Amino acid sequence: MKSTESGSKLGVQQMIEQTKNKGFKNIVEKMMPKLLFLTAFISVLVTVGIVFTLIFETFEFFRRVPFFDYIFGTEWLPFSGSSPTYGVLPLIIGTLKVTGIAMIVAVPLGLAAAIYLSEYASERVRKTIKPVLEVLAGVPTIVYGFFALTFVTPLLQEIIPGLKIFNAISPGIVVGIMILPTIASLSEDAMSSVPNSMREGALALGSTKLEVALKVVLPAALSGILASVVLGISRAIGETMIVSLAGGATPKFDGQITDSIQTMTAYIVQVSTGDAGYGTTIYYSIYAVGFTLFVFTLIMNLLAGFISKKFREEY
Repeated sequence: MKSTESGSKLGVQQMIEQTKNKGFKNIVEKMMPKLLFLTAFISVLVTVGIVFTLIFETFEFFRRVPFFDYIFGTEWLPFSGSSPTYGVLPLIIGTLKVTGIAMIVAVPLGLAAAIYLSEYASERVRKTIKPVLEVLAGVPTIVYGFFALTFVTPLLQEIIPGLKIFNAISPGIVVGIMILPTIASLSEDAMSSVPNSMREGALALGSTKLEVALKVVLPAALSGILASVVLGISRAIGETMIVSLAGGATPKFDGQITDSIQTMTAYIVQVSTGDAGYGTTIYYSIYAVGFTLFVFTLIMNLLAGFISKKFREEY
């Protein structure tokens, strides 16, 4: 009888505690959607604020500099005194030089690493090599910049006669090394998602492991691979410190890659360090260049999303 009363009493206490906990859980359940909405709203608000700031300040720049002179001009000389010119094409060409060299380095190496990790490496080796490869993505870009200036450039000067201390080749190679983990990791994820039945079928038909990797797995994972390449291009276009330290500050509208160049991001860094006063045309020019850079990266990101949806294979 006593045990029954004790059990009943214990049961009532447990019910009271459960009711209290349930009330607390209900409060949490009601608050969490509002809290999550607030964080999402703040993120969107910050993004909209950045875009509108770029747009407003860019309009102020174009009130002073004709739009077509900026877009089609082949001379970028904002500090030339009485007759400054603001043709953005030399900055765009400098950016494309570095990006092109970076992709020549990153795409073959990244795809080779992805093929090895996906098709040849054992599970133990993959778990070891992939995190080590991704450590490259965590290295500060300022370190990459000094690496390009103090190691890669002197090494290239031994190989390429007449190579200037500031050039497009050295930062291009190092930017390629920097984005290599992005291409390798995303491509490996895409290749690993290809069903093993496709590999086994190809091997059963007499294909070699390399033929399976290049003729079966690679085409099947094409959407993820192309998306990783486009995202790599987007990151290379927006790279700042490497090109600022190793590329130079001489915007040129030519095809030379052994001379000093200047990219869009390097110009923004130059002006932001105090070379122009607030409210001057040079000051507003960094917003125009920043908006141009924003358009480039936005196009790259939209292209990556389009490629992923267009060429995606469903298994």
